[in-house]
Amino acid sequence: MKNEMKLIIPSCSENERFARTVCAAFLLELDPTLEELSEIKTAVSEAVTNAIIHGYNSCDGQVEITGEITDRTVTYTIKDNGCGIEDIEKAREPLYTGKPDGERSGMGFSIMEAFMDTLMVESTPGKGTAITMSKRLSDNVR
Repeated sequence: MKNEMKLIIPSCSENERFARTVCAAFLLELDPTLEELSEIKTAVSEAVTNAIIHGYNSCDGQVEITGEITDRTVTYTIKDNGCGIEDIEKAREPLYTGKPDGERSGMGFSIMEAFMDTLMVESTPGKGTAITMSKRLSDNVR
């Protein structure tokens, strides 16, 4: 069984909560545990926030979120057409932030990696970034 979704939102901070809620609702058919639901919502939130804050740097743009469910695995891709990431490995280091004078903690990628089974980052400077992450949900029986 495979199910898919696509959401395109303007790149403003107010839309992060909406994106997180839509992604959570999309996976409810899998009957996730509260912990799984919370972890996935947090990972999606981090990826969308990165796209808005770092990808577009407070400029107008769009964030595209696609979701796919195959068996008990959910995969989300969060994509922007913003400035891109110069050094992906450096950006993935804990506590690294591209905005040191802001309120950023530099833990976004670390949080995504901790809560999801896989995390892939593709980026081209000047063209944007795509973050693809997946998680297999437990076979819980309620």
